[in-house]
Amino acid sequence: MDFSLVLVIAVAVAGAVWLVDLIALRGKRKARLASAEASIEGELDGESRQKLMRDPWPVDYAKSFFPVLLLVLVVRSFAYEPFQIPSGSMLPTLKIGDFILVNKYDYGLRLPVVNTKVLEVGEPERGDVMVFRFPEDPSTNFIKRVVGLPGDTVRYEGKQLYVNGKSVGKSINARNVSEQPGENLLDETLGKHAHQIYNNPRDPGPQLREVRVPEGMYFMMGDNRDHSNDSRYWGFVPEENIVGKAVAIWMHWKDGFPDFSSVRLIH
Repeated sequence: MDFSLVLVIAVAVAGAVWLVDLIALRGKRKARLASAEASIEGELDGESRQKLMRDPWPVDYAKSFFPVLLLVLVVRSFAYEPFQIPSGSMLPTLKIGDFILVNKYDYGLRLPVVNTKVLEVGEPERGDVMVFRFPEDPSTNFIKRVVGLPGDTVRYEGKQLYVNGKSVGKSINARNVSEQPGENLLDETLGKHAHQIYNNPRDPGPQLREVRVPEGMYFMMGDNRDHSNDSRYWGFVPEENIVGKAVAIWMHWKDGFPDFSSVRLIH
């Protein structure tokens, strides 16, 4: 289900019902009230006036829900949108069950549903954690780290990432970590982002010969390098598929209960 589409339709329907009432139906209720008072040559009592002027139930619901729905649509489309992490492809940065906030304006304001950019604000930077529509199935949202910008060259061989011919700096933080048995935890710096990744030295993993990122495209990789379905397998992410920049973890769902101990900014 495309929640953005459902929300847009709900706002449109509620707004249309309210508008029709303002333009046509409310005037008819006022006319009925005036006619009733003219017939008795005086004013009706409060209860009778209220009954004649009472909004029909569709109008009543529309007037109640339209402002709320509109606010949710505006905030979700142009400010922040919540997402839940469904897989371990971004471990150790993001865990399964993390609830994150995605900034919808850092990369430019986009219309809901059609995702067309209407205002230039900024562009993704190397190392950003970005949510995007999966190129092979735009109804599915993916989250990965921006590795290659338009015009960059990217290579991944022997567990080492190279961008524009230079190896991306990394160092071992811990070996055979308990969270991912057999994996090494490494500190990596990509652009201005210092973060951590997982690599299994005994897993050959995917290899990638040098590729150049086309204009208007981005090369994405997961921090869980040996267990991430990313650009090494299916190619580049078009600019029009961008959803937003992941900026914070605001909750983690653990054993059926919300856990706020992991609230933090995303790097």
